[in-house]
Amino acid sequence: MSVEKILQDWKKGNFKAVYWLEGEEAYFIDVLMNYAEKYIISEAEQGFNLSVFYGKDADWAAVVNACRRYPMFAERQVVLLKEAQQMREIEKLESYIENPLSSTVFVVSHKEKKVDGRKGLGKKLKDSKLIEVYSTKKLYDNQLPEWASNMVKNKGLTINPKALHMLVDHIGNDLSRIENEIEKLTLNLAGKKSISEDDVENYIGVSKEFNVFELQAAIAQKDLAKSIRIIQYFESNPKAGPIQLILPSVYNFFSKLYILKGTEGVDDKSAATVLGVAPFFVKDYLSAARKYDFAGVEKVLLLLHQYNLRSVGVHNGGSSDAGLLKEMVVKIMN
Repeated sequence: MSVEKILQDWKKGNFKAVYWLEGEEAYFIDVLMNYAEKYIISEAEQGFNLSVFYGKDADWAAVVNACRRYPMFAERQVVLLKEAQQMREIEKLESYIENPLSSTVFVVSHKEKKVDGRKGLGKKLKDSKLIEVYSTKKLYDNQLPEWASNMVKNKGLTINPKALHMLVDHIGNDLSRIENEIEKLTLNLAGKKSISEDDVENYIGVSKEFNVFELQAAIAQKDLAKSIRIIQYFESNPKAGPIQLILPSVYNFFSKLYILKGTEGVDDKSAATVLGVAPFFVKDYLSAARKYDFAGVEKVLLLLHQYNLRSVGVHNGGSSDAGLLKEMVVKIMN
């Protein structure tokens, strides 16, 4: 079950008695909780038939009693339990979970972790057909461009590949912030239907010349001078390219290049499929493959691992982030 499928069911008026939303990615949980609070029942019905509890302050008995009430002048009521991971005695919800009312839609937000499936509550959640358990995971970094691109498409817009990677590389794995920035772009396009790198630069503040994507490209082309210029820009503008974003991005590129070196001879379309990238970017990998032999790619991956450790203080020697990056790119290209 996905967020889209749950929302689709709700819009059609198809409801389970309990929705247990759990896991690491708060964004997807918040989307569902926000919809449940505003739209499952009409605004006119919410005064009598919407109850909202917060885990830190909620008493389990009060939550269960609210769930067991019958709706007033309506077909159903909605009970929301937010931040349930902070709730004391959460296991005592088991009594209601075991026998929920069909006229109550009980939606629980349990962020950061899953409920223990070995205990009574966890077992009851798995056993009932009246309950939908939706478990979320953080998206991998290589899934972010496709996710962001789909969000843009849902707004009736397009975004060119370079602008997409500028946006994602700048923000990182923060889905709420990506959504907010896409919304900002949408409002500023003034009737345009396509987002360009100029738009990302003007409205989000990401330089189209000095960004993580451009540094990755410079390293891929063994362009030391350009790499140093970009790192110096990051040194003056630390928020533009934190090392915590740069190293994973470059590692992701070279790990794909490592795969490509093992499948040389494939055509562009097959290479895109193997690498899991848009066809537009295959030329970047093919070009880098001419600059680095197999041993060279292995060397880069080992250096990235070494400098990742140094970036968190392991054998750092007091170097700045910019100092580490300059030292690393020199070693990569020697």
